[in-house]
Amino acid sequence: MTTLKVKEMSCNHCVGRIDTVLTEAGIAHSIQLDNKTVTIENASDVAKAIEEMDDIGFTAEEE
Repeated sequence: MTTLKVKEMSCNHCVGRIDTVLTEAGIAHSIQLDNKTVTIENASDVAKAIEEMDDIGFTAEEE
């Protein structure tokens, strides 16, 4: 598991957008709005997840 910090994630709408893009990409994940993190289950999906979130305007960085 890899945890990514997503500073721009501020509301449930943001969570929904991120959840949709990662689900459509087939990336297993969980999202925690309270601490603005996205946990990627498989290390091999981290780069793809970062790219997918970047494409919709969110900057994700490994904690």
